[in-house]
Amino acid sequence: MERRSLLRAAVLGGSTAAFGGSLWRGAAHAAPAQPGTGPYGSLGAPDTNGIRLPAGFTSRVIARSGQTVPGTSYTWHNAPDGGACYADGSGWIYVSNSEINPSGGASAVRFSATGSITAAYRILSSTRQNCAGGKTPWNTWLSCEEVSLGYVYETDPWGTKAAVRRAAMGRFKHEAAAADPVRRVIYLTEDETNGRFYRFVPTAWGDLSAGTLQVMVAGTGTSGSFTWADVPDPDGSPTVTRSQVSGSKSFNGGEGCHYADDKVWFTTKGDNRVWQLNLLSSTYELAYDDSLVSGTAPLTGVDNITGSASGDLFVAEDGGTMEICVITPDDVVAPFVRVDGQSSSEITGPAFSPDGTRLYFSSQRGTTGSSSGGITYEVRGPFRA
Repeated sequence: MERRSLLRAAVLGGSTAAFGGSLWRGAAHAAPAQPGTGPYGSLGAPDTNGIRLPAGFTSRVIARSGQTVPGTSYTWHNAPDGGACYADGSGWIYVSNSEINPSGGASAVRFSATGSITAAYRILSSTRQNCAGGKTPWNTWLSCEEVSLGYVYETDPWGTKAAVRRAAMGRFKHEAAAADPVRRVIYLTEDETNGRFYRFVPTAWGDLSAGTLQVMVAGTGTSGSFTWADVPDPDGSPTVTRSQVSGSKSFNGGEGCHYADDKVWFTTKGDNRVWQLNLLSSTYELAYDDSLVSGTAPLTGVDNITGSASGDLFVAEDGGTMEICVITPDDVVAPFVRVDGQSSSEITGPAFSPDGTRLYFSSQRGTTGSSSGGITYEVRGPFRA
């Protein structure tokens, strides 16, 4: 496995960390960002929305839980969580889950080419604690129930087709999903202290009604090789899926999941780690581990994760300092967004608009600390191409 020593991790200037792990394409890495700056520079003072951003970036509120979305008559859901963006002609759509139980579900906001909000509507109802999920290559949203024996629901971001429960993808405490169009599989995380990392192999790509659920099999270390094994009973009853395959690797609280360029990354909140699987070599390793940082870790409470066109990863914090941190292909970790005055909340649902110029995310409980206080934001600025 191509790899630089993870043990040399160090905090630079208190806010930026250089990490090993040859995280992306295996190409020569550029010089790391300067200490204390990160790829976008230092965070500025809070703006009128209480958002700290690097120079050149601005924020706006696009929705608040329990209030009508501006320009529409639709009331935004409570506890906004995982999200994704979809091209919609010259505009786009942002989809967001609702992590409440019961009546979770998901909603969507539609934008024009100029970024004006043109509509908002429900795309999934009467489900339980919809936490994260994932976007498919055929432009549906997989909304995952974070409950025991939870399901994955395939939904239509345009709200014209009825949502469909995808029982073949297994029943467990689902968190996130990431589609791999090369191997034609969907990766799935499980939010349990002894959760597993799965992949679903559809019988036909583009149709999730039938297929095989598999679980990652590997040693107990933080790096090595892995294989996949079929889960005998994806229904998870009477034996839960994580206990059905001997040698399946345990992960401490699976959270966000992201696929790009023959790699898949996922986060585990119980030990504050970001894991990387190299799908070409069938090897795994740590991309980030705060326990190996000397000094104050720049990223704590790892949760949802997404990527940008530049190859940067953006990791949202559940608690911590209420930040979205960037991990660059040069193994630099630094804060990109910080939300002030909302320490009882968590950052959720980071997703880029199709043109890569806008980042959407939510503060799940906002300033109130309650699921009814959620706030969904847009950040606009000069993101790296």
